[in-house]
Amino acid sequence: MRPITIGLLREGKTPPDKRVPLTPKKCIEAQDQFPGLTIIAQASEVRAFADQEYRDLDLEVRPDISDCDVLMGVKEVPVAELLPNKTYFFFSHTIKKQPSNRELLRQVLAKNITLVDYEMLTNERGERIVAFGRWAGIVGAYNGLLTYGRKHHLFRLRPAYECVDMEDMQEEFFKVKKLPPIKMAVTGSGRVAQGAIEVLDLMGIRRVSVYDYLYLDFNEPVYTQLRSSDYNRRRDGRVWDTTDFHRHPEAYESTFQNFLPVTHLLIACAYWHPAAPRLFSEEDTRRAHFRIDTIADVTCDIDGSIPTTRRSTTIQEPAFDYNPATGQLEPAYSAPGHLTVMAVDNLPCELPRNASRDFGRQLIANVLPHLLAENGPDEVIQRATIATNGQLTERYQYLADYVA
Repeated sequence: MRPITIGLLREGKTPPDKRVPLTPKKCIEAQDQFPGLTIIAQASEVRAFADQEYRDLDLEVRPDISDCDVLMGVKEVPVAELLPNKTYFFFSHTIKKQPSNRELLRQVLAKNITLVDYEMLTNERGERIVAFGRWAGIVGAYNGLLTYGRKHHLFRLRPAYECVDMEDMQEEFFKVKKLPPIKMAVTGSGRVAQGAIEVLDLMGIRRVSVYDYLYLDFNEPVYTQLRSSDYNRRRDGRVWDTTDFHRHPEAYESTFQNFLPVTHLLIACAYWHPAAPRLFSEEDTRRAHFRIDTIADVTCDIDGSIPTTRRSTTIQEPAFDYNPATGQLEPAYSAPGHLTVMAVDNLPCELPRNASRDFGRQLIANVLPHLLAENGPDEVIQRATIATNGQLTERYQYLADYVA
């Protein structure tokens, strides 16, 4: 393997992100697996793994890593910190033409930077090969129960970000035994939903079928998992086709109204396309049959599948109230009749040590073999390369008007 040096960036975005692409142990594992690879960590006071934890494993830590071949971070690199002519890996949040990152992509082009976006790293089936989704689901479900417990004065879970790691967070699960016999719905079938289900199962909450959830009563709290076919249907009455739904979401309508009279806590984990139907409307929240009073919007699409998610929230202030009578947002837990929404948009940051370990495992198994290939980065890396040599790559030419 050709010699290559990877530098782990100090996260510069505000508020600071404590995650890191490779933990100290994962750095050693990567160097052992790929001879010729050297990993250097940029000194940081904010990441969840202290500089000394890297040094303890004989890894180099220094303020300046500009001589490294590849620079890996997590969140967007501040424009002022971008180094010309370098190769970067991070979540750029530019592929949907996000206005807040337009200048970032402009400077990437102006500084002749090669930008590889983790979100676009996929296998031959188009499936993502690195993601923090599982941890969004884990923390999202936990926050959903935290919000419900606080809203109804049942229990006060310690926030996940105050826990050392998931094992520490699990010490709080016993408090959930005070839950009444409510029904919880988890939407989605991907990594995020699986993370949420993982937490509900560890809490000892019983899983039931969609049919039993709709038509039976229970003397204990229960949850069900809803896939797209459970709450959508074709407008023309034709049989459900998952592939067709993903290709033509505008041809479908929501049947989520079936779940509104029986659901108390909604944990929304399903990917949503802007052309797809919303789960419910704001008018529905004012109807007598609307039973939901707490929503954990893990996907956090503003004005998306959950119409009451008008804004995102912060880790320190994770919830707000939606007043169905006025349609206005109010402080969290301000009235029993309000709908309380948890909409933190960076949930994995609450368990940064666990999330970083998991991400590093995926990087080593699914990305580094393609980056460190003998003949240079292969098609997996190329598919995720947004810009190189001062130009957008062919796959991302649709962003030309965005940066113009």
